[in-house]
Amino acid sequence: MNPINQKQQKLLANLAAIFFISGFSALVYQVSWQRLLFTGFGVDLTSITLIISVFMMGLGIGAFFGGRIADKFSDKIILIFCLVELFIGLFGLVSYYLILGLHSVLIHASLPVLSVFTFLLLLLPTFLMGLTLPLLTGYFNQFIDNIGQSIGTLYFYNTLGAAIGALATGFILFNYLTLSQTIQLAAVFNIAIAGLIFMLYGRNHAL
Repeated sequence: MNPINQKQQKLLANLAAIFFISGFSALVYQVSWQRLLFTGFGVDLTSITLIISVFMMGLGIGAFFGGRIADKFSDKIILIFCLVELFIGLFGLVSYYLILGLHSVLIHASLPVLSVFTFLLLLLPTFLMGLTLPLLTGYFNQFIDNIGQSIGTLYFYNTLGAAIGALATGFILFNYLTLSQTIQLAAVFNIAIAGLIFMLYGRNHAL
């Protein structure tokens, strides 16, 4: 198998950097939404279990369907990826108010009912997050046949971004920003990713 050339290396570097930011944003959401859930569930095992469960399920379902979407719409992967990041960002912008509003409406509901509705609310954005890796991998594999290299590299940078995002949220962002501002910052990153990816690679796929 031929080694990747300079153009392919630049493509991988750009996608890796963008996927780093995507992973960073995802963990900002996770930590922030978990903190936000404390208002409805209290600081206990329930809120922690709920947010981790919905993230794992959403990411898993998204990854399952992401590969199939990439195969079926191989000529529209970049546009789909941009829309996914845009929708994640738009949900992020209003997620603070949606979660608080849901808990206000269900303030007298039982804990299982509140848990189910909160779970369903957060399942959509986590599902969209799960789509991103197989979509980018599918796009990258149109240029490079080494699927192990593309998945490994993208996953590494996404995980690295996630780890730094978790640290930055707890030790930096929460010290200088409010909870809603922290979530909105992550949303801005997602929207910026959508715009940047479209400018770099999406124009040729717009028609």
